Amino acid sequence: MAKLNENYLDLKDSYLFSEIAHRVNAYSAANPDKKIIRLGIGDVTRPLSPEVIEGLHKGVDDMASSDTFKGYGPEQGYEFLRNAIVDYYNRNCVNIDAKEVFISDGAKSDTGNITDLFDKDNVILIPDPVYPVYVDTNTMNGRKITYINANAENNFLPMPDPNVHADIIYICSPNNPTGAAYNKEQLKVWVDYALANDAIILYDSAYECFITDPELPKSIFAIEGAKKCAIEFCSLSKTAGFTGTRCGYTIVPMDLKVMTSRGVEMSLNAMWNRRQSTKFNGVSYIVQSGAAAVFTEEGMAQCKANVAYYQENAKIIAECFAKKGIRYYGGVNSPYIWFECPNGMESWEFFDYLLNEVQVVGTPGAGFGENGKYFFRLTGFGSRENTLEAVARIEKLL
Repeated sequence: MAKLNENYLDLKDSYLFSEIAHRVNAYSAANPDKKIIRLGIGDVTRPLSPEVIEGLHKGVDDMASSDTFKGYGPEQGYEFLRNAIVDYYNRNCVNIDAKEVFISDGAKSDTGNITDLFDKDNVILIPDPVYPVYVDTNTMNGRKITYINANAENNFLPMPDPNVHADIIYICSPNNPTGAAYNKEQLKVWVDYALANDAIILYDSAYECFITDPELPKSIFAIEGAKKCAIEFCSLSKTAGFTGTRCGYTIVPMDLKVMTSRGVEMSLNAMWNRRQSTKFNGVSYIVQSGAAAVFTEEGMAQCKANVAYYQENAKIIAECFAKKGIRYYGGVNSPYIWFECPNGMESWEFFDYLLNEVQVVGTPGAGFGENGKYFFRLTGFGSRENTLEAVARIEKLL
C-alpha cells in the first residue's frame, strides 16, 4: 500500500480563501437579487497597462516568426528581464547581480517551494497573524513552527527575542494581512538576529510598490549584512496587476552560504538554481516580454498610476474607520486595512454580519492566526465605485 504524507492531516480542512468563497457562494445562491461587493481577496481590478500590453503583443509576434520564435527558455528567466530587475533595484539604491535573480510564476509559488532547500528539522519562526501559505507549506513538510506574536501592543511589528532560537524566519513587509511595515532600524535588528543564529530570513516584499515613506526600505538588501542571511521574494501581481498573468522573481544572493553537517559549504544560490532547473521549466517568453515592459520608464509610470488608484481606495476605507473611531492599521504604504471588529465580535462572526447585513465581503483575521481573532482585513483593490459604495454601506451599519 502506498504511504502518504500524513502531515496533510495537520492542515486545516479548507484553505482560508476557499472557505470565504464557499460562504459567499452559498449566500449568493440564496440571495440572487443582492449585489455583493468583494473587498476580501487581494486581487487587482485595474487592467494591465498599455506598455505591458504592448510588451505582451511583442512576445506573441515573436512567436509567429521562425527568426524570433522561442522554445524552452532558461529556467532562471531570460536575461533581458533579469537585467531589467537589476536596474530596478539599482534605482532603489540596492545592488544585486543578474545571477541572483530567478524569474518565477509568482511569490506564492516560490515562498512555498523554497522549503525544498531546507531540512525538515529546522525550527521555523513565523509571525501571527500571517499569510497562510507560510504555515501550510511548512506543515506539509512536518516542520516545527514557532510563532511570534504580532499584536496591537507592538503595532503588529514583532521583534526577535534573543532568548528564542530559530533557523528559518518569515518576514513580510509591508505585511499581509496587517499592512504594517518595518523601518530600516527594525529590519537591521532582524538581520543581526539571523546572523547571530545562523538563520535564514525569507523576506516577502510583494507589496513594496505601495511604500511611499522614504524611511521604509523596499528591499531587505538595503540593510547591511542581509545578503549573508536573506532571500527575497517579489511579485508583479500587485506592482503591475499580474495576478492572472503570473510573474514574479526571487533574489538569492551569491553571498548566502551555509555549512552542512558534513563540513561542506553550500551556496543557496546554486541549490535554488539546481532545484529550479530540475522542477521548473520557466515562465513563458510572452509573459516575460510583458514583464520586462513593467520596468521601462513609461511602464513604471503607468503601473505607479494603477498603484496610486488602489492607494486612494485604501485611504477612503481607512478614513471610514477613523471617522467611526475604530482602531485600524495599514492603509498607508499598504493596500490593506486591518481593523478591530466592532463590539467585541470575533472575525468570522463579523464576516457573516457584514455579508448578511450589507453584502460586503472581507477577510476574517482568524484565518491568518490566533492574533487575528478579533480583527478583519479589507483591501483597496476594488473599483473606485465599489469601494465608495462599500464604505457607504459600512458607515450606515456601524
